[in-house]
Amino acid sequence: MKFDSQPGEDLRTRDAIARSILENGPSTASTLSQRLALTPAGIRRHLELLIVDGILEARDPRVASTRGRGRPSKVFVMTDAGRAQFEHSYDDLAVAALKFMAADSGDHLVNAFAESRAEDIERKATPFLAKRAKKIDALATFLTEQGYAASVEKRGTGEEICQHHCPIAHVAAEFPQLCEAETQAFSRLLGTHVQRLATIAHGDGVCTTYIPQLATTAGKAQ
Repeated sequence: MKFDSQPGEDLRTRDAIARSILENGPSTASTLSQRLALTPAGIRRHLELLIVDGILEARDPRVASTRGRGRPSKVFVMTDAGRAQFEHSYDDLAVAALKFMAADSGDHLVNAFAESRAEDIERKATPFLAKRAKKIDALATFLTEQGYAASVEKRGTGEEICQHHCPIAHVAAEFPQLCEAETQAFSRLLGTHVQRLATIAHGDGVCTTYIPQLATTAGKAQ
């Protein structure tokens, strides 16, 4: 990732901040300061410049995460323009989708393409998950290796897979069938119903998929 006309040290610091948000999801200035061992004043200066450059944007945190007194801290998220500066496979997928739909027209072709891609994910992930005790953690690791920067977080009686980067966000924004088919692939891989709560393609900071406790238990039993 490159930021033009910036001193070397500042460039590296901005790159580290952007990558931290890309890999860990929406973050406050305080969290970034601790994570990267930077002063609060320094981190805010870089964040402001990243916003000006269109790499990041500041948002209000989710209501569920705002507790205590005072005004809740802003969270900083990666913009589409920011993601586009990192390595991705937008072009490959867009070309494949266009070639597929060029033969004809209609939603059934888009749906078939989405299912084909989801089946490919499932085919590649199945042997990966089979070698590991806990399927949810294994799926997150697999997704990370595929460029999704995924992590697992405990949520109530279940868990969430959070994908902090989406290599196909631009295409999925136009064709949500890709996200829907991907979610169904996760369900088949984990052997339980899952629920997609948020997607980067629809403007959320993270793609979030909720998995009930059943999947955790099943993963440990195998």
